[in-house]
Amino acid sequence: MDIADLRAGLLVSAFCRPDVWDDYDLDGLAQLYDDVITAVLDRFVPSRTVRCRRRPSDPWFDVECRANKRLTRRLERIARQANTSNAASAAAATAEWRAQRRVYRDLRNRKRESFWQDKVESESSCPQRLWKSIDALLGRGHVPPSRDIGAETFHQFFEAKVAGVRASTSDAPSPSFTPVPSGIQLSDFRSLTVNDVSRVIHQLPDKQCESDPLPTRLLKECCDILAPFIAELVNRSLSTGSVPAIFKAAYVTPLLKKPDLDPAETHSYRPISNLSVLSKLLERLVAQQLLSYLNGAKLLPKLQSAYRAHHSTETAVVKVLTDILCALDCGDLAMLTLLDLSAAFDTVDHTTLLRRLEKSYGLHGRVLRWFASYIEGRTQFVRCGSGRSTPLILRCGVPQGSVLGPILFLLYTADLISLIESHELFPHLYADDTQILGFCSPSCTDSLQDVMSVCIDEVSLWMRSNRLQMNTIKTDILWCATSRRQHQIPQTPTRVGYDYVTTARSVRDLGIYLDSDVTMTTHVTKTASSCFAALRQIRAIRRSVTRPVLLSLVVSLVLSRLDYGNATLAGLPDYMFDKLQSVLNAAARLIFSTRRYESVTPLLRDLHWLRVPQRVEYKLAVLVYRCLHDLAPAYLSDVIRRVADISSRRRLRSSSTSALVVPAMRRSTVGDRAFHVAASRVWNRLPPHITSAPSLQTFKKGLKSFLFGRSFSS
Repeated sequence: MDIADLRAGLLVSAFCRPDVWDDYDLDGLAQLYDDVITAVLDRFVPSRTVRCRRRPSDPWFDVECRANKRLTRRLERIARQANTSNAASAAAATAEWRAQRRVYRDLRNRKRESFWQDKVESESSCPQRLWKSIDALLGRGHVPPSRDIGAETFHQFFEAKVAGVRASTSDAPSPSFTPVPSGIQLSDFRSLTVNDVSRVIHQLPDKQCESDPLPTRLLKECCDILAPFIAELVNRSLSTGSVPAIFKAAYVTPLLKKPDLDPAETHSYRPISNLSVLSKLLERLVAQQLLSYLNGAKLLPKLQSAYRAHHSTETAVVKVLTDILCALDCGDLAMLTLLDLSAAFDTVDHTTLLRRLEKSYGLHGRVLRWFASYIEGRTQFVRCGSGRSTPLILRCGVPQGSVLGPILFLLYTADLISLIESHELFPHLYADDTQILGFCSPSCTDSLQDVMSVCIDEVSLWMRSNRLQMNTIKTDILWCATSRRQHQIPQTPTRVGYDYVTTARSVRDLGIYLDSDVTMTTHVTKTASSCFAALRQIRAIRRSVTRPVLLSLVVSLVLSRLDYGNATLAGLPDYMFDKLQSVLNAAARLIFSTRRYESVTPLLRDLHWLRVPQRVEYKLAVLVYRCLHDLAPAYLSDVIRRVADISSRRRLRSSSTSALVVPAMRRSTVGDRAFHVAASRVWNRLPPHITSAPSLQTFKKGLKSFLFGRSFSS
């Protein structure tokens, strides 16, 4: 037995004996887990150096393909060198070579098709990873970080950016705190069982970073063995109010913000923290208890849509657009301001965060000590290629890429909502994106501009007192009015701090374009353009994949774009839907390789695809079902009302059904497009056996069949 075997045996014996765990403190217990896994892997799967070829083969070209290729080439040489005087022998050699060539060609096609089918199916839920695979097939690939920028340079840039924000806010007044309602507090975590830990382990995504001693897939397979140890580790962390130091160490990967940015500039990148799976597992278990407490006490901000169940960017924009349409329907103008923060997650002040958790959210005792241990003493270094920077102790910020970091940021900035509402304006937040809405009559636009400027000043001051910084360069302002009232929109710029921002004709709000005349023309045009660009790229690899793979690519990369935000398209004229329908028609023709002028209706019927107007109705109906069954944000559920809930209409026949109230609006081209109006009309047209479905999945299935039959009944 060598030294490695002896070390592995001793570690495993200590690991498998719970009575020995008491001899370790929390940090030692976490280190023991890491050492045991590393020792076992070093024993049975030792690391080795592999020389890689400069020109890699196709990813699907495996050992079997390589063996068949060699056999084909050998038979080819034999056939070409055969003695021509012996015709029978030469013919047999040639026949054998050609037969093997057919076998080799069929094998390649089968391997390629199987590989891409599995690849698309496994990555269909992550378009970014899927596009990387497609780019690899096209021979392109994403632009890696510039080799001219080293890890230390990135480290200095990220550190200087945070230091700049901290310096600019150092003279700000002390922050204020909204007191938590009396009698609401959380002092202790609930002890977790092995089953609790096992369930969360199996829910982990199959990804890991270099900090992990073993892949997540193996962790799931060995869950029965490791879960008792991990449960002991987690419970000891919760009971002592301490987080192991090894769980607070992360390496940062510079990620290009947008593909069109210059990769040679450091400001084109954002830092993403890579944490071990075990640390994220601990965060998930804590997050479950924290969110359960916050939801039960109704402490989560109602108008914050990020990182919350049943909330999304789409529901946030639907809410904002509905408010705008209702204001325009009443004859008012709407003013939308989009604010952005600089390095928001990285500049969160630890002292302020802990005081806010205590005073505004009622965290005390071991719970507050645990969060103090979680955010303090964190270390990170930048890893870029083979280089790495010097580790740095973080004095502020919550880690991006963590589980608890985003939740803590939402709690940190929740007071912005009440601050904006105090100016009689209407806020909506999504992470660090702040949307502020104001409405006024055409004669009061100057007053609204002044109120908005004062509100932005106070928001900026609040951010500075909380050590955050507003990015005025990325501030957008959009005045909205009907097409006939566009001349009433003020042309004077709005003061934002010391700068003046001119009114835009359209803005991009959480991935959805809003126009000044609320016609959604820009969104429809850009959506069609991006979908056709994706189709052109898919067409370039059409011969390399099978039809099922092609269909999966179109659904994942084209239809997902086509359907994103389509709840905001309710009530648009037919010619707007025709632009998007042309994308759907082109996608169907691409899948079936038909000509441009052939009828597309049979293709859509075979694919069981709804036409664009029905896709919009489908999205609206699903949102209504979610609203009626507490599966949607409260700001959407509150505007959906049943006829049966209105006392004055309980004697009507409609009160015995699931019919919804359709509010009366003034303008069919404006007010009728609001979510609660358009969605209620769609819902009321559905038959009772669909609206009374017992589950969301059953409802979706029946809804699609109903809409499909109505689209292709002729």
